[in-house]
Amino acid sequence: MLLLLLACCAAAAQEERPRARDLGIVVGTLPTGPRNAITDVPGVLVGQVTLIRGERVRTGVTAVLPHGGNLFRDKVPGAVFVGNGFGKLMGSTQVNELGEIETPILLTSTLNVPRVADALLDYMLQLPGNEDVVSINPLVAETNDGRLNDIRGRHVGREEVFAAIRSARGGPVEEGCVGAGTGTIAFGFKAGIGTSSRVVPAGYTVGVLVQANFGGDLRINGVPVGRELRQGREPGPGDGSVIVVIATDAPLTHRNLRRMAARAMLGLGRTGAAGSNGSGDYAIAFSVSRSPRQVPNSQMSPLFLAVIEATEESIYNALFRATTMTGNGRTVEALPLEETLEILRRHRALTPAP
Repeated sequence: MLLLLLACCAAAAQEERPRARDLGIVVGTLPTGPRNAITDVPGVLVGQVTLIRGERVRTGVTAVLPHGGNLFRDKVPGAVFVGNGFGKLMGSTQVNELGEIETPILLTSTLNVPRVADALLDYMLQLPGNEDVVSINPLVAETNDGRLNDIRGRHVGREEVFAAIRSARGGPVEEGCVGAGTGTIAFGFKAGIGTSSRVVPAGYTVGVLVQANFGGDLRINGVPVGRELRQGREPGPGDGSVIVVIATDAPLTHRNLRRMAARAMLGLGRTGAAGSNGSGDYAIAFSVSRSPRQVPNSQMSPLFLAVIEATEESIYNALFRATTMTGNGRTVEALPLEETLEILRRHRALTPAP
């Protein structure tokens, strides 16, 4: 209960920080879903537990569930794409070998991956219907929150994992300094969890959720915001990682899900991501569709564009919703909204309110 209260308190503290679109930052040409979130894809659930304790613990876990049932018994088509493999994505090889995801997708801190995977195994094994199961492929991804968090303490374990999965819901998704994004940093500013969605002309929805923790030269709608903000400031770190989770209700094969996941890297590139040597850039894609009729190759382009746009906007939301945080002896400032908006106004990159 205490952990969930911490998550709620952290989320409430960010309510005054708007999302990017609320301020006139309209990314791309495709319309968003009703919530502009990964949960716009039918059946997708998100649960998060945030750990903020004392002066050093700033971490958490985020769970993305393709559906609320027993995923081992009711697997979904899935794929993983590796942009740069400096990371620890447990379970990825089996996903790409068999083209299936059979557990919730969990995001956490680097050194917590084995503990979170072990807890995820406990959760799956105790589900009704899994009494005789002897092999499960836990899918757990990470970014390194060691600048703000006591990463060696490995504070996320069984209690937090069970709470994140069991609290997973549809509807609005909390963003910024929550869950696996509690201690993350992007472009030298405080970042975290961000999400967005797009609806393609055929009626399919694509939703994206990111754990943003990487370096580069921030661009927003093509404007070199980071370069202008950094005048007189120290540059941010170049390394870091990002996990992009992509959901869709389009009926797709493993191969085309992997092609969609690859387009997440183009979305990252639009934001100015560096893709450095020390960056773990991963995209995990899945479909919730049960239709036997697959989208043909010739109709994939709108879905590719949806991934690019939703990934880009998710990263902006992770930055805009995050708040300044002190932890582990360091302070990381949030993206300064007024300065950022002034730069965007000067470059005529804002869309006036209707």
